[in-house]
Amino acid sequence: MMLSPAMLGTLMIATFMVLIMTKRMSAITALLAVPILFGLMAGAGAGLGRMILDGVLQVAPTALMLTFAVLYFAIMMDAGLFDPLVRRVLAAVGDDPVRIALGTALLTTVVSLDGDGTTTALIIITAFLPVYRRIGMNPLILATLLGLCNSLMNYIPWGGPSARAAAAVGVDLMHVFGPLIPAMLAGFATIFLLAWMFGRSERRRLAVAGHVTNGGITGPQAGGNAPVPPPVEEGIRRPRLFWFNLALTLALVLGMVLGLAPLPVMMMGAFSIAATVNYPRLKDQKARIAAHADNVVNVVVLIFAAGAFTGILNGTGMADAMAGAALSVIPPSIGSYLAPITALASMPLTFVMSNDAYYFGVVPVVASTAAGYGIAPEVIARASLIGQPVHALSPLLAPIYLACGLLGVDVADAQRFALKWAILVSLVVLVAALATGAIPLYAG
Repeated sequence: MMLSPAMLGTLMIATFMVLIMTKRMSAITALLAVPILFGLMAGAGAGLGRMILDGVLQVAPTALMLTFAVLYFAIMMDAGLFDPLVRRVLAAVGDDPVRIALGTALLTTVVSLDGDGTTTALIIITAFLPVYRRIGMNPLILATLLGLCNSLMNYIPWGGPSARAAAAVGVDLMHVFGPLIPAMLAGFATIFLLAWMFGRSERRRLAVAGHVTNGGITGPQAGGNAPVPPPVEEGIRRPRLFWFNLALTLALVLGMVLGLAPLPVMMMGAFSIAATVNYPRLKDQKARIAAHADNVVNVVVLIFAAGAFTGILNGTGMADAMAGAALSVIPPSIGSYLAPITALASMPLTFVMSNDAYYFGVVPVVASTAAGYGIAPEVIARASLIGQPVHALSPLLAPIYLACGLLGVDVADAQRFALKWAILVSLVVLVAALATGAIPLYAG
């Protein structure tokens, strides 16, 4: 019996998730092998090649940006740009896990103002990972707080998802974002409460191996089994260029916020300046690039593999069929509740779909359906944003692989640890949005 595109798409995503969550296949091989197999089952045949190329071309700008972003911030790390920041963070949070966790959430929120998750991950992990390693805190806490804070900051107009949602339903961007601000603040309050809870839990755990002094962990066993930071190579620090590197980085971030040029172009230009000024000798430049080549290759290959996955998912019509099937099971009697239903559905849908596929493929269909029940399109756009904390854990996103690679943790472990907290934050935001009227419970 021939399976429908919706069923094939569902089975494809389920198969992919099972394979990587059970660690039977790596993310790279699963992202390539699984969609090709199901694409053949869907009868795509020779068309698979074009679908894969279309998907890869869509993610090519992201891969280009990430290549030079990783190299740029690696150069900054090698040159010592973040050394003063690390020292200030250490001085502010000490060895107290509670203050470290709260500091992680606070700094992530501030750095996320640039709207780019990759940049945020590079900066925050560079700044905080030595702190976590020093006292032996669980790096999964860092990954979780990083993802939660950054995903909520993606609600801001230049964050990406809000712009997509507004464009998909044809409404003004500020009409989508403005009413969500109170709910967004409620979500941040929940995240900071979680940070406090994580810190308290780590304080108790680490106290077994060390000694508590003024709320902090000290003693020879404070590091636990945490990995030791790699030693700094001789001669690569550039303390005299600190102010130049800081000015260049701030200019880069400002350019991102203002949208002065495409992000890949700005990253390429900033990298060329940073490499030339900090390491003017060609031999040194080659050494710095070679030292970080593994991180670049791993991330870029995963991005291209994810592009192939989404290319086949969209090209075979599975994505559209799954969206239509999801809507077809909604009884007319509950159509007036489509706004909160959309918010709840955004959690699983954005986990298994890219933002582009979801906002430009699913949301317009939902908005059209909801209009028949008197639900305004901007309401559906707001509801579609609720699942962003869960979306941050999607295996189709490049930043999660980058963050986990830098932290030295497995993607599946990070997903298992953070998923329940991401769902909790999403539900809190939903309840707050319902309470403030940003999302109506019922369209009368």
